[in-house]
Amino acid sequence: MLDKSYVRGATEPAVQEKTMGQLLQSAAESHPEKIALIAGVHDTQNRREISYAQLYADAQKVAKALLEKFEVGERVAVMAPNILEWVSLEFGSALAGTVLVTVNPSYRPEEIAYVLKQSGSVGIFVLPEFRGNQMLNSVEEVSKDCESLREIINLDNWSDFIRLGESSDIELPDVKPDDVTMIQYTSGTTGFPKGVLLHHRGLVNNGAHVNHSVGVEEGGVSIVMVPLFHTSGCVLGVLGAVSSCMTMVLVETFDPALVLELIETYKANTVGGVPTMLVAMIEHPEFVSRDLSSLTRVTSGGSTVPEELVRKFEKELGVKFLIMFGQTESSPVSSMNVPDDAPADKAHTIGGPMPNVEIKIVDPESGDIVPINAHGEYCTRGYHVMHGYYNMPEATAETVDEDGWLHTGDLCSMDERGYCKVEGRLKDMIIRGGENIYPKEIENALFEHASVGEVAVVGLPDKFLGEVVGAFLRPAPGEVINKKILFAYLREHLSAQKTPKHFFVVEEFPLTGSGKIQKFELRKQWEEGLHQEL
Repeated sequence: MLDKSYVRGATEPAVQEKTMGQLLQSAAESHPEKIALIAGVHDTQNRREISYAQLYADAQKVAKALLEKFEVGERVAVMAPNILEWVSLEFGSALAGTVLVTVNPSYRPEEIAYVLKQSGSVGIFVLPEFRGNQMLNSVEEVSKDCESLREIINLDNWSDFIRLGESSDIELPDVKPDDVTMIQYTSGTTGFPKGVLLHHRGLVNNGAHVNHSVGVEEGGVSIVMVPLFHTSGCVLGVLGAVSSCMTMVLVETFDPALVLELIETYKANTVGGVPTMLVAMIEHPEFVSRDLSSLTRVTSGGSTVPEELVRKFEKELGVKFLIMFGQTESSPVSSMNVPDDAPADKAHTIGGPMPNVEIKIVDPESGDIVPINAHGEYCTRGYHVMHGYYNMPEATAETVDEDGWLHTGDLCSMDERGYCKVEGRLKDMIIRGGENIYPKEIENALFEHASVGEVAVVGLPDKFLGEVVGAFLRPAPGEVINKKILFAYLREHLSAQKTPKHFFVVEEFPLTGSGKIQKFELRKQWEEGLHQEL
């Protein structure tokens, strides 16, 4: 039992000194005929499959083709949904020693230009179009303002690019586990994105350790419906699966009906997604008619997970539901639940530390470790911490201190077991008349009400108090939000200053590419008069 808010994770599994290329090579040598990837598209006739031997061979060709065009250490971007070529490029870039810059396929020209210029990308792989977004046109439009960019490669011409590697006699470089292999841009829940420098050691081990903690069987089947441009997809979804030689079914575009069909068709053992995805699956009519009996694990994270959602999956499907917590800067997971935790722990805590990871909760002002169950900033240290933000030394110094601790900006508390509870974010904290209010506490209370499907609590400007509490709510299926009923309900559970002054009903929330609610965007929309108060 702890007496202060500091805990160190287990020492097993040990940290491996391995690169992403070596991880794939090991899987290809031990399970060459095993299907590594399946394109989980709607058209069953176009569901391509790739074995581990083929994926490793393709990755080596990609690596050589890359080195025909680019130098080791140069940044090369990819802008595409969850397609097989994305994964081949992920491993090919790792083998080539280039740095893969991931770009959200929903980005508009201004956002694309920012990423390409800030990262100094010299090339970009891009599909012509995705979900109506003319990505290739946008890239070509902004290319004239991106001085470093010299290659735009259309992914529709992938076979031509692969042939460049087939005819190449370039030797692949000696890549080290500490080398930077990827730049991912923070998802922007609080504003301007920063390029996170991620290294092989952090990504390989985090993916493997998460898979180990989830407890899935080696050689199983995993549905990857989270985006590959985010660590939840390309690390937890891909590297985690490869560490256990699993088959990955890539979902190009999230559609709850498609995911339910894929689970049934391929007898998937595990699926992971943000709560909004899982809620959409449960609310879909086919949830009760599909055979989902193969599932043993469901994972989630990124935002609050209602206890009802945990219980529904565990009771109706007989699966173990696990919550993960972290951020891009920590490769990404630093805390998570274990399969046998109680539903209340899974809904209200983020579990204990990952193996070989340290966690502490500190006073944001003094930096001192706080007592058990006190609020403070969640900090983590270990193999998983990023090397920094690309070309942002001041931001790096503000985030990773001299002792190697990553300051996440998340407000948490830790109990005597080392289990943490998220109370909110430092920047989310609402200061109402000089009193600190944590949105997470209010959101958790609102989640308990049957009429509420999703919620985001935001501080809204007020001339007298500085800020007041606003609640943005999406009704549960078949329910209607009644302000008077909700207000009375909250007053039974929360003090007056914590009870929202303003209530708004929304059909959908503005989300980041990784599925997190953009609270700053909600506040901006409110300031622009786009939300009508109940």
